[in-house]
Amino acid sequence: MEITKEEINDALEIDIKGRIDAYWSDHLSRTITEVIHEGTYKIRLNLADATYISSDGILVLLKYQNQLDTLGGSLIITNVSEGVKKVLEISGFQSLLSVGETTEAIDFDKRASKNRIEFQNTIFEIFEYSKTNSLACSVIGSPEPLKSGKFTKKDSKLLTFPESTFAIGLGALGNNFEECSLRFGEFLAVAGSAAYLPTDGTNVPDYLIAKGTSIPEMNVLYCLLCDGAFSNMVRFDSKTHSSSLTLTDIVNTCLKIANSELAGIVMIAESAGLTGTYLRRSPIIQDPDSHPLEYPEIRDWLSFTYESSYNHCSCVVAGIAAKSEVQDLNPMLRSLGNSRYPIGHFHSTVFSFRPLIKGEIDLRTSVSTLFESESTLAVLHLLNDDRDIVGTGQSEFFRGACWVSPVSKIKLDRG
Repeated sequence: MEITKEEINDALEIDIKGRIDAYWSDHLSRTITEVIHEGTYKIRLNLADATYISSDGILVLLKYQNQLDTLGGSLIITNVSEGVKKVLEISGFQSLLSVGETTEAIDFDKRASKNRIEFQNTIFEIFEYSKTNSLACSVIGSPEPLKSGKFTKKDSKLLTFPESTFAIGLGALGNNFEECSLRFGEFLAVAGSAAYLPTDGTNVPDYLIAKGTSIPEMNVLYCLLCDGAFSNMVRFDSKTHSSSLTLTDIVNTCLKIANSELAGIVMIAESAGLTGTYLRRSPIIQDPDSHPLEYPEIRDWLSFTYESSYNHCSCVVAGIAAKSEVQDLNPMLRSLGNSRYPIGHFHSTVFSFRPLIKGEIDLRTSVSTLFESESTLAVLHLLNDDRDIVGTGQSEFFRGACWVSPVSKIKLDRG
């Protein structure tokens, strides 16, 4: 089989020469998967030079036609050889041919906003909900005991995370403090779903999803919790397949769109490589001589992504960002890049890859779909690796959707 690709307007045409049988159908499947990974959801198949198609090949076409239809895209057959046409008709799959009767690609961007801006090689598409929407941010607990590993039962709070909230911090899923004491780790809760990375040695993320009247709850040592409504949704997509945006690039754009010094941001995106850290041990100890964040003990307490990780994975990212110092949030916010500002605090839950529907999408549905249909790979505290020569820099992303809103109120709950 020989496969060539050509861009035609906003679609990609794939020309296939040879047999699409049990052996070559996997090759076609990998090609279409790569195209979808690159952000192209309109695909035209030219089968004029395809000599034969087997049931395996037909199943590949049906699979991606259904997947792209779900994503708001399309897979159409523009031309077909007599040999392939005969097999499709005998097999009862004439419907695959009827889609190609029109030369017009399916218009799947009906939900698209007309408000667009360009930055470097990226297009940002802005959907405005309401300029009056904002978030209230609660600072619950303090990260200070982490320096000495001396969190105790009195530092733990049982919190619920309804759909209107998102939160990041240290926590664990369980019925009480005693049950969670050896498992506290990084967590992220967004739109009725909550995930954390246990520190009991399993190293497998665990999660809860809201169902009906059931709302996820978690034992939390400290966290940033935002409640309210988003003012904007922002889609971003690289104009070239190899370009990407840093977390700082995205944060700066979101702060500008929110027209605020301080904003809450939730993002679902395809990663171009993540840089972060996570706890290896629960910080519930009483050793007065312990210093978990000092060298050399830090090597036993924290794991780092010493190279850019989780490339081409889907991820949910949530956090707070500011253009300048915010006194009440000082212990929580750090520089996101090599410049002093913006500052912020972001966590990410990482999943196996799942493409996002184009246009305006629902946050809760998109997040719960990732948990229900993809493998949950990691929960990370994102950071900037600014080490000389060997540093991997910031997390980067190819394309995604952001929900952003100004933070209008800060509440301190040190407990």
